[in-house]
Amino acid sequence: MPLDSRSIPLPYADRFDAVAATLPGQNLPWLRDLRAGAIERVRQSGLPTIRNERWKYTNLKSLAAVAFGTAERTTSPVAPDRLPSIAGVIRIVFVDGQYRADLSTGNLPKGLSIASFAALLREDPNVLRWALAEPEIDQDSLAALNLAFAGDGYVIRLAADASIAAPIEIVHVVAATDAAVAIHSRNLVIAEANSSAVVVDSFIGDAGSVYWSQPVTDIRVGAGATLRHYRDQNEGAKAYHTAATAVHVVENGRYDSFLLTTGAALSRNEIAVTLDGPGASCRLDSGYLARGRQHVDNTTEIVHAKPHTTSAEVYKGVLDDQARGVFQGRIVVAKDAQKADGHQLNKTILLSDRAEIDTKPELEIYADDVKCSHGAAAGELDEDALFYLRARGIDQADARRMLVEAFVGDALENIADASVRSAFERRVGQWMATSVERGA
Repeated sequence: MPLDSRSIPLPYADRFDAVAATLPGQNLPWLRDLRAGAIERVRQSGLPTIRNERWKYTNLKSLAAVAFGTAERTTSPVAPDRLPSIAGVIRIVFVDGQYRADLSTGNLPKGLSIASFAALLREDPNVLRWALAEPEIDQDSLAALNLAFAGDGYVIRLAADASIAAPIEIVHVVAATDAAVAIHSRNLVIAEANSSAVVVDSFIGDAGSVYWSQPVTDIRVGAGATLRHYRDQNEGAKAYHTAATAVHVVENGRYDSFLLTTGAALSRNEIAVTLDGPGASCRLDSGYLARGRQHVDNTTEIVHAKPHTTSAEVYKGVLDDQARGVFQGRIVVAKDAQKADGHQLNKTILLSDRAEIDTKPELEIYADDVKCSHGAAAGELDEDALFYLRARGIDQADARRMLVEAFVGDALENIADASVRSAFERRVGQWMATSVERGA
């Protein structure tokens, strides 16, 4: 079947037949069928083009043109300074998409289970069967590609009433490589009733290597549970990063997310949250900072499926040089979701007249008793504020840095965990030291 005009052929999909036998769980007939169906959808659909409304502002032609291979298992050490520094964490490390027990640290408290995706497929595959068999997260051709090629990832389970004090940090490292590789991580988080935890995903990679990081994460937040999910995307300068996260929250559950984006040549972070019970709530926040010719796409959807649900969303960005940012935020209120309360805001500072932001906030409301709003603003640094600081003896570079720090810092205040917030503040400071001062 030929691809339509809204699709880009993906030659990489043809590698599936060569590697299928080496993928975990290939002894499981149900998984073989799921993978085969997924790769067939990719072959028929290809990658979306800018003619697809959801991909209007992000062109994947450069990604499709790279001859990616699959990453080989490595036992090479990772220098400690390559790992993020967050105090008191339970740390799980993946190198080139493969779990590394030798680099992982921390004792698991009662009520917390962490396993690798590949290990569970060997030891207890029924834990994953129900999650992988649900088609919603894999309707997109990129997510289907992930299902077809998924080699490893993490599975976190929180028992009912478990409250995990230490942050759970998942570090995804891509080592230096001569050949371009693609890494498809498949992740699952299940927070049972009245449990709580903090999960931190950190993505880092070799600055000189071309690679494609493609994580798909499925999150289930049970009744009365709270999951705080923080992500630091600091991939290498030549990397591609396309991430998809699907979240399902039931009665009185809460999901909080903060995404810090500074890395990758091209990145797209999609997050879709369904609030599926009275009292369910979510908060999505982000700080995205880009320079050079980086392309940063943030696409979100929050569905208020039941009455008395609440959402808040604030995405703030700083773009320098010829960087391009994209924000597409959609709030949907179902017909019976009365008393829904949803608010969305996107604000971007342009440090260069060549930087660009495309923003598309949307409200789709089918109920009549709701409180919903959205807003977007973009502009340069406040000249009056700059003048005020300069008049008090602060030089141009420091004044610019202070204003940017205050702008992004306002978003960082929504990170509830102090140790994570401190680590993210340091990362923002590092970016500003190499970007904002250059614009002085």
